[in-house]
Amino acid sequence: MKPGMLLSLLFVLFVSSSNLLAHCQVPCGIYADDVVFGELETDVATIEKAMAQINALKAGAGKDPHQLVRWVINKEAHAQNIQDTMSAYFLAQRIKLDLKQTDAKKYSSLVELAHKITVLAMKCKQGTDLANVEALHEALHDFNHVYGS
Repeated sequence: MKPGMLLSLLFVLFVSSSNLLAHCQVPCGIYADDVVFGELETDVATIEKAMAQINALKAGAGKDPHQLVRWVINKEAHAQNIQDTMSAYFLAQRIKLDLKQTDAKKYSSLVELAHKITVLAMKCKQGTDLANVEALHEALHDFNHVYGS
């Protein structure tokens, strides 16, 4: 096997591994919301650190393109994990459709915040503006607050 092919395979496995960690969608009723929120906070913190490192490497005199690429890949993988978690865990399983009948305001808030988090994660993929990661952190905090109430 050529070294380039092996590297490509490892990259695909690394990037797609976040999908393997998503909840299985079997109606088991076993959920660990606190763990999921903790993982999301870790994703946000990692994105923030990656952005800072990318900005520092871009500005530095001794630019290291390999480290730059690694931080970009890491940032995008964590942003994708946030998007996957919001979709596969919260929207598909935890925000129940019947909540719209029993508490329409809460349902609407959760869906809107889940969408906002997904879009902000996308914006974090697109660049290194720390304002996007701060807005993502705030939106996740707001989502957690509404979700828990």
